[in-house]
Amino acid sequence: MIEIPQVKELIGQMKAEIKKVIVGQERVVDLIIAALLIRGHVLIEGVPGTAKTLTVKTISRIIGAGFRRLQMTPDLMPSDVVGTTVYDVKTGEFRVQKGPIFSDLILVDEINRAPAKTQSALLECMEERQVTIEGNRFDLSPIFMVLATQNPLEYEGTYALPEAQLDRFMFKILISYPEGSEENQVLEKFEAGFRADELKNVGLSVLADVEKVRACQEAIRAVKTKPGIIDYITGLVRLTRTWNDLQVGGGVRSSIGLHLASKAVALMDGRDFVTPDDVKAVIFPVMRHRIILKPEAEIEGITPDDALKAIVGQVKVPR
Repeated sequence: MIEIPQVKELIGQMKAEIKKVIVGQERVVDLIIAALLIRGHVLIEGVPGTAKTLTVKTISRIIGAGFRRLQMTPDLMPSDVVGTTVYDVKTGEFRVQKGPIFSDLILVDEINRAPAKTQSALLECMEERQVTIEGNRFDLSPIFMVLATQNPLEYEGTYALPEAQLDRFMFKILISYPEGSEENQVLEKFEAGFRADELKNVGLSVLADVEKVRACQEAIRAVKTKPGIIDYITGLVRLTRTWNDLQVGGGVRSSIGLHLASKAVALMDGRDFVTPDDVKAVIFPVMRHRIILKPEAEIEGITPDDALKAIVGQVKVPR
């Protein structure tokens, strides 16, 4: 059993190690760690070259987790993801050949380039944490986590993710270009000899293992949410269903996600209770991909974050 202060200390050490590799992106790192604590999946949207892959690889090394990268393409088949059965000439029998999904942290690069059939292969994995191959069920890693990326600039040859798939992501994180000072630091690290493809030479410390990560995930149970905060969470989500600019609001999974994510923020801060500020800290990444704007709102240039910001301003904050 790991105590809440120990979780906070471990996360602080993890962030210090991550800074050896990643410049800036503190918010992105916090959300990925929060998702790991609550066994959630993450959709990362950003232009190329913003260290999305490098961030995930760095975190996997620090927690001693397995890492696999899937590059999605239009011709990728479901069996390329989950695996298939192959005929063994020596034994004369068919055996299961497991796919790359059988790891701890899975980076699905440019998920929207895969066709719907292949995207759907991830549904069972993400929701049930299991894979079925030729009628045989296999459990995935206890800390199994999908981190998918998509490029917001190129839509030719892509397949938009359906709402059912989007709802399985705990967070949708938006990554923009770094600040000028941060970009300078990136070049200075490059000048000093750092190379992203030589991560093993950075000297990252392995601070945990799968069992320790599982213990941190269990520690979330010690974080309590008072009835007033629960009312605040449901009030926010329910208002999205009647908001004038929204065609579709958040469902029950949105409420659960907002509740869990708020607990993760409190745990990372070393507290055993949730505050309204914890809820506000995660409402945008939890909700932005679970609501749909009306066409007229989109024409006016309103974004999901704009709508959520207005909604937060309308719901009374509990004391």
